[in-house]
Amino acid sequence: MASEKLGSKPDGFQRRGQAWFCTTGLPSDIIIEVEEMFFHLHKFPLISRSGKLSRLVSQTPDEDDEEDQNFHIVLPDIPGGADAFELAAKFCYGVKLELTPINVTPLRCAAEYLEMTEDYGEGNLILKTEGFLNQVVLRSWKDSVRTLQSCECLMPLAEELSIVKKCVDSIAMKACTDPSLFGWPMTEGMGMQGMQNTRGGVIWNGINAGTRQRGARLDWWYEDVAELSLPFYKRVISAMEAKGIRQESIAGAVMYYAKKFIPGLTRRQGTAKPLPLNSAPCEADQRELLETIESLLPDYRAGNTTKFLFGLLRTANILNASDSCKRSLERRIGLQLEQATLDDLLIPSYSYTVETLYDIDCVQRILQHFMAGQQSAEPTLVNPHGFEEGGFMGSPSLTPIMMVGKLVDGYLAEVAPDGNLKPAKFQSLADALPDYARLFDDVLYRAIDIYLKAHPWVTEEERERICSIMDCQKLSLEACTHAAQNERLPLRVVVQVLFFEQLQLRNAIAGAFLAADGNDPARPSHINPATDLAMPGPAVGGDGWNNALQENQVLRIDMDTMRSRVHELERECSTMRHEIEKIDKPKGGRGSSTGSGSAWNFMSKKFGCKFRMQVCESQEKIVDGLNVSKRNTEAARSAKHQQSSSVA
Repeated sequence: MASEKLGSKPDGFQRRGQAWFCTTGLPSDIIIEVEEMFFHLHKFPLISRSGKLSRLVSQTPDEDDEEDQNFHIVLPDIPGGADAFELAAKFCYGVKLELTPINVTPLRCAAEYLEMTEDYGEGNLILKTEGFLNQVVLRSWKDSVRTLQSCECLMPLAEELSIVKKCVDSIAMKACTDPSLFGWPMTEGMGMQGMQNTRGGVIWNGINAGTRQRGARLDWWYEDVAELSLPFYKRVISAMEAKGIRQESIAGAVMYYAKKFIPGLTRRQGTAKPLPLNSAPCEADQRELLETIESLLPDYRAGNTTKFLFGLLRTANILNASDSCKRSLERRIGLQLEQATLDDLLIPSYSYTVETLYDIDCVQRILQHFMAGQQSAEPTLVNPHGFEEGGFMGSPSLTPIMMVGKLVDGYLAEVAPDGNLKPAKFQSLADALPDYARLFDDVLYRAIDIYLKAHPWVTEEERERICSIMDCQKLSLEACTHAAQNERLPLRVVVQVLFFEQLQLRNAIAGAFLAADGNDPARPSHINPATDLAMPGPAVGGDGWNNALQENQVLRIDMDTMRSRVHELERECSTMRHEIEKIDKPKGGRGSSTGSGSAWNFMSKKFGCKFRMQVCESQEKIVDGLNVSKRNTEAARSAKHQQSSSVA
């Protein structure tokens, strides 16, 4: 810490209890009272340096009693109190004293109060303190911070004397400057003069510091600035923004400050050391601090700020912060929701008017901000099937919304067991995202199943509305198999699931036929797969022939399994057809000529199927084609084998 020595005389001041005495050998003729402290001094040294004391002495009436010739002056409002006046009095006597970044502000304010200008002596205290501030303190990073801290109890005089503004501008300028441009030690001593970089180290004022230049870090100033009080911290951050410092630096500094002074914010992660419990601020101060922190945060999107914003939002709910503060935090979170985790979304409800365990309304508002941000971003042409023009669904433009879709489905599964969660709120939260936000609906189906299991009292109409948010076409084969046997689902949904399950099996069998016919892209197109499998070992190779037989056997087992599953589904479908025909007969009458076709058309319209209901009839043709293809393959094999034997 830099310092400057003033005066040359030895210290002749002594303290006795609540009184100071100047031991110069002469009796004191003036008593000055400051904060219950009495200074027994002499008039001449004081009035020769201070305009205020000179005026007060001249205005004091003369005492008729010659025995009591001491003047008694009270200074109740001197800046800096008794300590500052003690230093100012020592300066008037020419006693040795030391100017430091901590006492220069109280001395400057006391000198202004006492009117210690150049009119009352050359090189007076105002000039000395101003010179020390401008030439020493403001050139050093740490000294500027220390001096700004000392201004807290000297407002508003320190503000009127521009000490606060000078320190704030100095700190902001140095924080915006890359410290690697100046080397070491930039933050201490006399500033940045006289430094040279060499291969062996840093030469500072002609002395080799023995240390290589350290690399610059964005957070090198966080800890020092965090020592400031909230009003000064706000001014420093605002000055840094005005000077064009990077947004990530501002965000990191504000996060560091908040984690240090807001208890509970570092519950899961923390870089700053939290305050002790005995020095924690009260609830009103914490509320003011949180609202100020929110106003200082820039609109900077980063993964580490998302978790911090959720922590601020939880704390804002606990402290009952203003609605504008909470809405702003929700908006900030919504703009980067794709970087959140499921644990972040589980915000407890602290309101007595909300019955649910988690604050679902808050999450819904965050989703609305997310969708508004997606719509206000660059417009991307997206069709309902999840493909965009000129790109695939895995392109960067669709990645955020699909990540949020997965996040919301997981959140629905977590809050579904809540018995106080209404069906309308569950449905509205699931419908907050468009269809293309979900590539598969398996997690959404799991959430719906959990909700229906935890709420068995919901009506059939509410069950159908809840299940309508799920697209059966986006269910995997495993999810379809589970849903087909799920008794909690409405009949309409079960029929849709069965239909699309058969459609998936049909596509799987068709793909198996294409593979069996040799339409594998990896196989050369000029080779006939039937003759290739029927050729003897020398033509193809022993290993190739054995591998082909093994693959053919595995394929046959898979097709047998599929065939048995198809027969089972056909029986179920046939039973359902008969039931629907019984329902349809009273409506169509005996003379109806529509027959089973009208029943299937009625079922297609009733259950909302988007494809023609011809799966059951097509399965029989596919299975017959499978048997014919196998017989042709075996016949070709035997013919080739007999031909090769006869040639031999």
